[in-house]
Amino acid sequence: MKILQVNELVSIKRSIESGTADQLEVVQKIIADIRANGDTALKAYTVKFDHVSLESFTVEEAEIEEAYGLVDSGFIEIVKEAAENIRSFHEKQLRPSWMTTEENGTILGQKITPLDSVGVYVPGGTAAYPSSVLMNVIPATVAGVKRIVMVSPPDKETGKLPPAVLVAAKEAGVKEIYKVGGAQAIAALAYGTESIEAVDKITGPGNIFVALAKKEVFGDVDIDMIAGPSEIAVLADDTAYADEVAADLLSQAEHDPRACSVLVTPSMKLAEAVSAEVEKQLAVLPRKEIATRSIEDYGAIYVTSNLDEAIDTVNKLAPEHLEVVTENAMEILGKIHHAGAIFLGRYSSEPVGDYFAGPNHVLPTNGTARFSSPLNVDDFQKKSSVIVYSEKALKDNAAKIAEFARMEGLEAHARAVEARLNK
Repeated sequence: MKILQVNELVSIKRSIESGTADQLEVVQKIIADIRANGDTALKAYTVKFDHVSLESFTVEEAEIEEAYGLVDSGFIEIVKEAAENIRSFHEKQLRPSWMTTEENGTILGQKITPLDSVGVYVPGGTAAYPSSVLMNVIPATVAGVKRIVMVSPPDKETGKLPPAVLVAAKEAGVKEIYKVGGAQAIAALAYGTESIEAVDKITGPGNIFVALAKKEVFGDVDIDMIAGPSEIAVLADDTAYADEVAADLLSQAEHDPRACSVLVTPSMKLAEAVSAEVEKQLAVLPRKEIATRSIEDYGAIYVTSNLDEAIDTVNKLAPEHLEVVTENAMEILGKIHHAGAIFLGRYSSEPVGDYFAGPNHVLPTNGTARFSSPLNVDDFQKKSSVIVYSEKALKDNAAKIAEFARMEGLEAHARAVEARLNK
């Protein structure tokens, strides 16, 4: 793993894959087809892309019950406990509506309302992602969303969804699940078909076709984000264990060849030890090919002159995941300004947050932690301002309001206020 001086720092920001013109054209045609032909088009695309012919897209209760019999009972208990941890954390994010009454009788406030419906996309393919289900669904349930729809591509051999995904969905509280994936699933969620009623917001990761489809439907519905490749930065000093730091760096590198793993440290001794450990651990990693490409292309160890410079460096990087593995790590927290999730101390390895601790693992990537936040309860609610102006308040302020309106050339605005005077 290459070791660089901090003055050679390069951004972790990588271009978010925007697809080719041909891919965008395919997505646009799929969306138009779903809007025009509904279930007929949805079935045709499921045959074409998933190689499955389905009479119904709906996952019935019998399939969910079957899934529980196919999943190890110990894993089911782990899912239950993880779901409870995630639910407990997100319940603390809830904010109430509020009202305040002024001396002149005016009432001002904010009404918080959950979204009516949310669609959650869960990737399919060679892997199952029950953690993705929990992290997207549970904040929505906590927010009070009444209708949560999950979609995921069916297995080409069985025509079903992975049992672990169905178990996670049941434990998270999903009652409406469909076996459909790709851009066609996003279009169905956004615009509706005979089988799938449209939703108000779509969340969840997917391949380039899913990402492009989310971009295309944004505006007709809301979306969570278009996430870039995963990334981790580890801020460490001489108290850190090289083998543990290396393992954490590789935990992100194995995600994707474009994932980014960075160590920032004032210790050359640690830098050299971690570099050696990464090579040692890579040799026996099951996803060695993916992780190797990630480390070679986007991995780096930055050596700084002191800890303060190291802190400044990670703030410039604004990573998705930041581990602070230093002496008195908690004391550094206040100096961290830009990170999606902050893991403090030796025992707070990044996978703890990915699966179990409770905070959301859907995080801002590509340096966007400078201005955005993890997926949270607020993402599934909307806020309405409440204004109850009293007669006294209107009379006291009408002239000011009318003058403001006329300054902008909006005479009808001014007259709307003045029409209420002297009655």
